[in-house]
Amino acid sequence: MESYGGAPVIGPHFSALANGSVTDKVTPDMAHLIHPYWNQFPAMDPMWNKILTTYMIMIGCISWCGNGVVIYIFSTTKSLRTPANLLVINLALSDFGMMVVNTPMMGINLYFQTWIWGPGGCDAYAALGSAFGCSSIWSMCMISLDRYNVIVLGMAGRPMTIKLALMKIAFIWAMGSVWTLSPIFGWSRYVPEGNLTSCGIDYLERNWNYRSYLIFYTIFVYYIPLFLICYSYWFIIAAVSAHEKAMREQAKKMNVKSLRSSEDADKSAEGKLAKVALVTITLWFVAWTPYTIINMAGLFKFEGLTPLNTIWGACFAKSAACYNPIVYGISHPKYRVALKEKCPCCVFGKVDDGKAAASDSTSQATTNEAESKA
Repeated sequence: MESYGGAPVIGPHFSALANGSVTDKVTPDMAHLIHPYWNQFPAMDPMWNKILTTYMIMIGCISWCGNGVVIYIFSTTKSLRTPANLLVINLALSDFGMMVVNTPMMGINLYFQTWIWGPGGCDAYAALGSAFGCSSIWSMCMISLDRYNVIVLGMAGRPMTIKLALMKIAFIWAMGSVWTLSPIFGWSRYVPEGNLTSCGIDYLERNWNYRSYLIFYTIFVYYIPLFLICYSYWFIIAAVSAHEKAMREQAKKMNVKSLRSSEDADKSAEGKLAKVALVTITLWFVAWTPYTIINMAGLFKFEGLTPLNTIWGACFAKSAACYNPIVYGISHPKYRVALKEKCPCCVFGKVDDGKAAASDSTSQATTNEAESKA
């Protein structure tokens, strides 16, 4: 094969497939992993590589800073070192790890406009990205179930203890390990995708070895967590709504405005919880659904996949690592108090003290009760 004429002086030397396609810069050691489907597409405009690089650097910096602050605050603040918050720390660690691994490697690939790390690097990149992504999704799921346990079941629920939290975290990483290591040991495989600057699960091969893995992976790492999150928040909202209604009716019977010692009409517990639930589920959908659709499109032989839309789907899924710390960290009243104390420049808006936050919702009071029993 002829050498690629535009290869940089420093970096890998390419052996082009010489068909004027996006595969022209593929290095010889990666050629056997490239699906023939990508040969039909011309090379992407270099402008898109610059845009993607800027996007990855941006979400990488936001994730590193956001999740780093969450880990620091939750680990060093005594009032936040509770069993339930171990799940929040695990979520932040997963998101932080994903962007630490993926951002530099993909940024360099985008500069060279192809995968330069070899087959081993492809396996490592995809496996670690899958492990951290799976851990993040199941951490969100466990946090949702914990809130369901505290708010819906209340005193009838099982109190969260350090042992239980660690068992849940062990389950999360065991789940991630199973789905991460399977392609390395022969059930499916990791291959370059899109514009060949990122690696992921092979969703284009028609062999049932590859298709069966993708089907089960999607069920256990997308649909089951999604169902559990939606199930949890459906009953959480219903429970809080019923509680708020009962409080209003009781106040009306007693001819008082409210039974609460301090009530913010614009930010009731019901409204806050509904917003958190809506934001959590919506952002989860927004981040992961496009990439899931891309995988399903490859699985069912849909011809609409292009290097541009597939690489954007892969990049956009990583944005979940940016706003998870906002949803699960910034929405926590005690976290905001600690953040204002240790990093005032990161806090926006009004910060309630611990007592006000504790009286703001039934869930907080019940959580404290459960923690005292742990």
